[in-house]
Amino acid sequence: MSTKKDAQSPAPHAADTHDLIRVHGARVNNLKDVSVEIPKRRLTVFTGVSGSGKSSLVFGTLAAESQRMINETYSAFVQGFMPTQARPEVDVLEGLTTAIIVDQQRLGSDPRSTVGTATDANAMLRILFSRLGKPHIGSPKAFSFNVASISGAGAVTMERAGRTVKERRDFQIIGGMCPRCEGRGTVSDIDLTQLYDDSKSLAEGAFTIPGWKSDSFWTVRVYAESGLLDPDKPIREFTKREMQDFLHKEPVKVKVEGVNLTYEGLIPKIQKSFLSKDREAMQPHIRAFVDRAVTFTTCPECDGTRLGEAARSSKIAGISIADACAMQISDLAEWVRGLDEPSVAPLLTTLLGTLDSFVEIGLGYLSLDRSAGTLSGGEAQRVKMIRHLGSSLTDVTYVFDEPTIGLHPHDIQRMNDLLLRLRDKGNTVLVVEHKPETIVIADHVVDLGPGAGAGGGTVCFEGTVEGLRAGDTVTGRHFDDRAAPKEEVRKATGTLEIRGAATHNLRDVDVDIPLGVLVVVTGVAGSGKSSLVHGSIPAGEGVVSIDQAAIRGSRRSNPATYTGLLDPIRKAFAKANGVKPALFSANSEGACPTCNGAGVIYTDLAMMAGVASTCEECEGKRFHASVLEHHFGGRDISEVLAMSVAEAAGFFGDGEARTPAAHRILERLADVGLGYLSLGQPLTTLSGGERQRLKLATHMGEKGGVYILDEPTTGLHLADVEQLLGLLDRLVDSGKSVIVVEHHQAVMAHADWIVDLGPGAGHDGGRIVFEGTPADLVAARTTLTGEHLAAYVGA
Repeated sequence: MSTKKDAQSPAPHAADTHDLIRVHGARVNNLKDVSVEIPKRRLTVFTGVSGSGKSSLVFGTLAAESQRMINETYSAFVQGFMPTQARPEVDVLEGLTTAIIVDQQRLGSDPRSTVGTATDANAMLRILFSRLGKPHIGSPKAFSFNVASISGAGAVTMERAGRTVKERRDFQIIGGMCPRCEGRGTVSDIDLTQLYDDSKSLAEGAFTIPGWKSDSFWTVRVYAESGLLDPDKPIREFTKREMQDFLHKEPVKVKVEGVNLTYEGLIPKIQKSFLSKDREAMQPHIRAFVDRAVTFTTCPECDGTRLGEAARSSKIAGISIADACAMQISDLAEWVRGLDEPSVAPLLTTLLGTLDSFVEIGLGYLSLDRSAGTLSGGEAQRVKMIRHLGSSLTDVTYVFDEPTIGLHPHDIQRMNDLLLRLRDKGNTVLVVEHKPETIVIADHVVDLGPGAGAGGGTVCFEGTVEGLRAGDTVTGRHFDDRAAPKEEVRKATGTLEIRGAATHNLRDVDVDIPLGVLVVVTGVAGSGKSSLVHGSIPAGEGVVSIDQAAIRGSRRSNPATYTGLLDPIRKAFAKANGVKPALFSANSEGACPTCNGAGVIYTDLAMMAGVASTCEECEGKRFHASVLEHHFGGRDISEVLAMSVAEAAGFFGDGEARTPAAHRILERLADVGLGYLSLGQPLTTLSGGERQRLKLATHMGEKGGVYILDEPTTGLHLADVEQLLGLLDRLVDSGKSVIVVEHHQAVMAHADWIVDLGPGAGHDGGRIVFEGTPADLVAARTTLTGEHLAAYVGA
């Protein structure tokens, strides 16, 4: 008897119904009860003007909650060692998976951190050389520039069979660190005249080191009150013994006012406090001091390789580990591919996979010995991506923050392929992005806006790319914008001659950069643009250089403090009320005594997330009640800091509150499109694009005839780029020369003159492949940039 089969398909398994990430009522930063549904195992792009709330939704809500929930799976003991995270302000979050965040944070800028150490490529090379290197010198540690060679010997006393036995023991650790430079590759020479004025005594304030104040326990007073030196004798009259103690003495314990402190010579103290940090990570005034006081030269013993003689002597096929790390990664991959050694076959396969990932991601031009602190934000982000490319994880959420930063249009296609490959492995890929070339590959688009700051924080569009194009949002309207090359370009007023430029991969480049016009220096990533501009045109007299380094600031920093705007405002308040300017600073005498000027009180709950509650004393205004009784133009200081830039520009522009110095800074902030920003908003809440423009506005106030801008469109929406081009035009029209290192086609098309480097990256680049107007570049189409620019303008 035949049985009748059920023609209907079986009901889906309950586990297969969780195919959406649901967010309801998100209120992080400027988000206004945002609710979205994001499809899993798809590529979703979040777009919108800079400051519209993209990062607040993706990083501040989705990724933050995923990380917090993973952290909670650990024991209370382990959680005590981890950063605590509060639950984001959101009503419902469903369907979250493990989030892997690949952001634009620079890699650690420790002098010993390199591309190789950041990606485990160095670790694999060390194992390879310890197995195959001839002569054999030891374990993988023997090839590490972070491990010093140590040996020791002595008597060991132990009980054996009821009697005390003494035995001689010795030990030895063979490390690869160069003993002269201690694995840094450079040695420093200190100019003592920059540290102190030898005509003065310590008591008279002889030290000229930044931050060394006469009342400081840890610095000046240790020397003056140590008992080892005469504080009232001019330094130039010190005896030989006193000078030795002053400059070179080994650390010893001394008592100052009953407190135990460590005294050590000035030179080792300066080396530990200033020179152990990477120069790029220093504050500007500290960096200026180090540049004056210290000269760095390549270590003469290891020739900059950081490695000791033994590590450099062990070779495989005539190549030492120092040679391998100095090779361009694309060349190193070919060398590794040529090694045929069955005993280490799995290691070679893994190492080759890592090196090939570098090439695939467009970083084949780097070398493993490149300092991590010298990588741009875009390069650092792609180096972090390396470890995820070969990952066998699936069903995780990858979160990317503008992965196309620093990429030439030619390289963007490569990045798109990588994002799609991660998606096709069954992962959810969330991308915050402004470039149409990447938005177009999305399966799903979420557009936030309509404005920035308080004017944003809502979802303007959710759907497909076609729907976005047809929609009436800011992104939709600008999606197919194309800047055409100018009909007439400006005439140069002079030339800046660069001759024989050979920094990094440049090959004796000679180029004349026209002055008085807008010049764009372009080329594929790694072709030598930054080397040409920053290496040949030093910042200094008449040159204002604005690089990509992120601005730093705590939650006590805000646009008013960062730009210097608070100084004229404080002085105006003080003059009008006949009191000290320090009263009008929440970080100084005017601070609320309960919250110390923070506006909130933090309660530390050990391994649970700390709680920040608004201070009841000042109601979040940050100032002492008596300070708020002083008014200027009818407003107190907290009301002024709550104003937006646009409102404050009107307030300080005319009337009784007219303050020209403040008004000039506010105009610059409005010029870069930050009119909506409130003066007292903590820097920690600003988006990447807002920080970039805040930095730009600050540098615009510096005196100079030549402005150098390194990728100013970073973090900017298509609509914001138009405003930036207007600002660059105004600068040039006011008689300045503007040189921009940029990949954005709208900026290239708008230029008066283009210098294109290439043709490739690394040792395949470093040459000038085109000089001329954008129109000529489009007509010639002889370079990669020319082809992409021609496609962009529709020529």
